[in-house]
Amino acid sequence: MSKYGNKKVIVDGIQFDSKAEAAYYKKMLKDQESGLVKEFNMQKTYTLLDKFEHPKTGKAVRAIKYIADFEVIYPDGRIEVVDIKGFKTPIYRLKEKLFMFRYNIPIVCLKYRAKTNSFEEV
Repeated sequence: MSKYGNKKVIVDGIQFDSKAEAAYYKKMLKDQESGLVKEFNMQKTYTLLDKFEHPKTGKAVRAIKYIADFEVIYPDGRIEVVDIKGFKTPIYRLKEKLFMFRYNIPIVCLKYRAKTNSFEEV
C-alpha cells in the first residue's frame, strides 16, 4: 500500500500505482483503437526547472521534474497531459503551475469513480 492508500495493479505486464491509473490505461487503449487518440505515453518526465549551480555558494541545485501519468496525443496534433489523482497535494499544485508556465499545456487532473467506471476532473 502507498501512503495514499492506493493498491498497485498489473495490467498487460505493466505495473500501475493505482486501480484508477490502470482503468485510464484501458480507456486509452480503447480510445486509440477507435481513433479518438492517435497515441499516448505513460510516465513521461518533464523538467520544470533545470539544474544549476548557485552563483554565491557554488552548490549544485538539482532539477525539478514532473512525471505525468499520461501524455495523450490526438489525431489533430493536440497534446494533453493527464494526471490521475484522488486529490491535489500542495506539491502537485506547485508543479502543476510550473508545468503550465514552462510548457503552455494544461494538465487535466482526473479522479476515478469505480462505481460508475468514469473519470471526473479534480
